[in-house]
Amino acid sequence: MMATEIYLILGMALITFGIRYVLLAFAEKIVFPKLLKDSLNFIAPAVLTAITIPALILPDGKINVSIHNPYLVAGVLALVAGIYSKNVLLTILVGLSAFFIYQILI
Repeated sequence: MMATEIYLILGMALITFGIRYVLLAFAEKIVFPKLLKDSLNFIAPAVLTAITIPALILPDGKINVSIHNPYLVAGVLALVAGIYSKNVLLTILVGLSAFFIYQILI
């Protein structure tokens, strides 16, 4: 590895650490409005939805919302399991099991 690459990696690490350190160092001193705090609760579900929905309905790059789409079937079953059980591990197990069983049967 050349010296230029090492300096580049060290520079990127320093910038990344600096940005995160500044945010964490002043976290107690910054007061966010209640509306902003409340809206932060929606970020994780929005990001996870944006990641999973295209994977479920576009498995081959084309929209497939039929019963023959194993990703969608497993996703719906995992969603139902998650809503009723509120258990993340059980939800993952149901989704993976449904996907692999569906793959074997079809």
